[in-house]
Amino acid sequence: MNSNFQTPPFSEEPQEAQPSLPINQSEPNKRPTSRRVRSNGKVGSFSILNGLQIIATYAFLAATLFTLFTPNNLFSGQMVERLFTAWQANPASISQVTSQAAVDSAANRIGIVAGHWKNDSGSVCADGLTEQEVNLKIATLVQEKLTAQGYQVDLLAEFDDRLSQYKAIALVSIHNDSCQYVNDQATGFKVAAAMHSAYPEKASRLTACLIDRYHAKTGLPFHANTITNDMTNYHAFDEINTDTTAAIIEAGFLNLDRKILTESTDEVAQGIVDGINCFVRNESISPTATAAK
Repeated sequence: MNSNFQTPPFSEEPQEAQPSLPINQSEPNKRPTSRRVRSNGKVGSFSILNGLQIIATYAFLAATLFTLFTPNNLFSGQMVERLFTAWQANPASISQVTSQAAVDSAANRIGIVAGHWKNDSGSVCADGLTEQEVNLKIATLVQEKLTAQGYQVDLLAEFDDRLSQYKAIALVSIHNDSCQYVNDQATGFKVAAAMHSAYPEKASRLTACLIDRYHAKTGLPFHANTITNDMTNYHAFDEINTDTTAAIIEAGFLNLDRKILTESTDEVAQGIVDGINCFVRNESISPTATAAK
């Protein structure tokens, strides 16, 4: 038992026996001692109703925030509707909580890395065209398209400080292959996920979606036999939060695929956007893409 326990406001306090006084006669300046009296002269009291209201309010807010981010509600109007309902119930209490949740939540965030951006040029063509500028152009279009669809999209540099424990639905790093002529088969794209992903089934799913949708949009072949260790061991895979599903795409070869990469960049970007949406929305994919993952 707690020795510091205080007598509640409504408890009766034992009184010492007082000498009897004549009827209608009382001791001067003696106040009744049946209840505690505050210094302002008002009787101290605790409103049980107020206490229950506070408990109910916080229970409601906790339940609301817990259910907001369930898988069925991530990308539906239910999230906005429930937030608005919660705000109507208690605007002062919900505003700070929900604003922080919006900042911290990865439920609607996607990361797009522009390969080599702010680090080096990447591959360089004879006329001065660099892989970095092609990567950045594609990545910027991907960001714009996904943002227009309602996602919160971060355009990230190659070694961006934000990559440390980065949390999002997905992260895709965009690169391109050599500008040097290798042979007539050096055309097409490659996609790889982390070799040691914490959630390999999700990484495989993102990879398969990108393969399927990118090929469908650009017509470029999937060039699986040239996937390198630099792709499967890509540095960002070890930097981001393990809950973030990530993949790297080499969108094409800067030699034989240069025309589509530089003149039809919108199609290239759309192919990546379609692949990300396929993953996020759990859309069906062709058996070929599933087998190639």
